Amino acid sequence: MGGFTSVNPAEFLGILPEILLVLWASALFAIDLVAGQSLTRRGLGLLTAGGLAVILVITLLTAPTEPQTVLGGMVRNDFFTTAFRVIFIVGAALTALIGVDFRPMRAGGEFFVLTTFSAAAMSLMASANDIILLYLATETSSLSLYLLAGFWRGNKLSAEAALKYFVFGAVTSTTMLFGLSLLFGLSGGNTNYAAIGRALLDPALRVPTTLAALFVLVGFAFKTSAVPFHFWAPDVYHGAPTPVAGYISTASKAAGFAILLRFLFYTLPPGTSEASLSWATLMQPIAILTMVLGSLFALVQSDVKRMLAYSSVAQAGYVFVGVSAMALGTANRAEALAAVIFYLATYMLTNIAAFGALGMVEYRVGSTDLKAFNGLGRRAPYLALAMSAALLSLLGAPPMVGFVAKLIIFREAIGANLIGLVVIGIITVLISVAYYLNVVRAMYVERSEDEQKPLIVPAPTTVTLSITATGVLALTVVSPPFWEIALQAARAFLGA
Repeated sequence: MGGFTSVNPAEFLGILPEILLVLWASALFAIDLVAGQSLTRRGLGLLTAGGLAVILVITLLTAPTEPQTVLGGMVRNDFFTTAFRVIFIVGAALTALIGVDFRPMRAGGEFFVLTTFSAAAMSLMASANDIILLYLATETSSLSLYLLAGFWRGNKLSAEAALKYFVFGAVTSTTMLFGLSLLFGLSGGNTNYAAIGRALLDPALRVPTTLAALFVLVGFAFKTSAVPFHFWAPDVYHGAPTPVAGYISTASKAAGFAILLRFLFYTLPPGTSEASLSWATLMQPIAILTMVLGSLFALVQSDVKRMLAYSSVAQAGYVFVGVSAMALGTANRAEALAAVIFYLATYMLTNIAAFGALGMVEYRVGSTDLKAFNGLGRRAPYLALAMSAALLSLLGAPPMVGFVAKLIIFREAIGANLIGLVVIGIITVLISVAYYLNVVRAMYVERSEDEQKPLIVPAPTTVTLSITATGVLALTVVSPPFWEIALQAARAFLGA
C-alpha cells in the first residue's frame, strides 16, 4: 500500500508549485481579511494574478528533467505534470483578471482564494500516482468549484447551478470511489497505480477489473463533461458567474483528462489485458456521442452561454478522439498524447477568451441571449474582435490555433486507423460552423437600437482579452515550439 514511510524533506520540492499555491491562497485570505475596504476587489484580483504569475515562473524553473516519484510514491513529478500545472495556473490567473470587472466577483475576496486553491488541487490531480491522493485531490477541487458556481450572490440561477453541480458531483464521485475500492481489494490492498496494475494482470480478475474500471470511468466522464454524464454542464455553466463557467469548462476539464490518462494508462496499460482493451475500446463511442450530441444541442441554443456550454461538451469529444488514438495506436502513442495536451492548452486559452467577452456583454447588457450581441462590432469593436477570434478558434478555422489543434488530433487518429472517428469529427466541425458563426453574424450584421452607445470595457478585461485573442492567433505561427513541449511532456508520461 502506497503511503509515507520515510519522507526526505527534499522530496517536497516535487510538490513545490502546489505548496506555493496553497500558501498564496492562504495569504490572499489573510490580506483580504486585514485590508478590508482599503483594498478593492480589483486590487485583490490583480494581486492574485501577479502572485500566480510568480508561481508560474517558479514552476517552469523547477520543472524536473527526469520523472520522479515522491512522498512515498503518491506523487509522480514529471514534465507531464508540469504541463498541466501551467494550464491550471494560467487558467486561474486569467480567470482572476476577468473576474475583477464582473460585478458579482466584487462581493468578496473569497472568489480569488477559491480559484487559487482549486488550481492547487487540480495540480495534485495531475500528479497523483496513488488512488488515495487521486480521490482527495479530486474532491478538494470539486468542493472549490461547487462554491465558485454559487458565488453569484442573490442570483437564483447561480444557487441552482451550485446545487446541481454538487448533486451530480456527489453521485459520480461516490460511484468512482466504489470503483476505486474494488480495485483496492482486487489488487490485494494496493493504492499505488503501478502496484495495482501489476496485480490486475491476473486473467482470473478480468471481469471484476473491467467492472471496477467502468465505475471509475464514471467519475472521469463527469469531470470531462462527456456524454452521457454531461447533463450538469449546460445548467451549471448558465447559472454560474461567467468567469467561473469559463474556468470550469477549461481547467476542470483539463484536470479530468489528466487523471483519466494517468490512472487508466498506469493501472490498465492498453494491450496488457482484456480489461485494458475494454476501456480503450470504450473511448470511441464516448468520443462519438460527445461530439455529436454536444454539437447538435449547441446548434439549437438561442442563449450564447448555453451554446458555449454544449460547445464545451463537443470539444471534450475531440479530446477523446486523441485519447482513443493513444489507447488503440501503438506506433505513435507519444504523438497522440502530445496532441491531447496541445489541444487542452490551446482550448483553455480560447474558451476563457470566449467566456471573458461573454461576461462583459452580460455585465453591460444584462443578458447572454444572442440578441444581446446584435451590433456589438459597432458598440465595442475590440471586444467583438476578441470574441470572433475565440469563436473561430473553437470552430477550428485557419489561421487560429484551434485549426492546428484539431488538425493534429485528427492526424493522430488517422495514424491509429480510426478513419470513421475522424469522419464523424469533421462532420461535427461542419455543424459547429452554424452556431459559432451565428454569434459573429449577430455582432457584425444585425442591427441594435443601442449600437450608437459605446459599450465600455474596463482596462483589466481589455488587457486579458487582448492577451488571449493575440495568443489564439499568434500560436498558429509559433506552434512548433509548443508542440515540442507537448511532445516532451508525452514522452515523460510514457517513460520514452
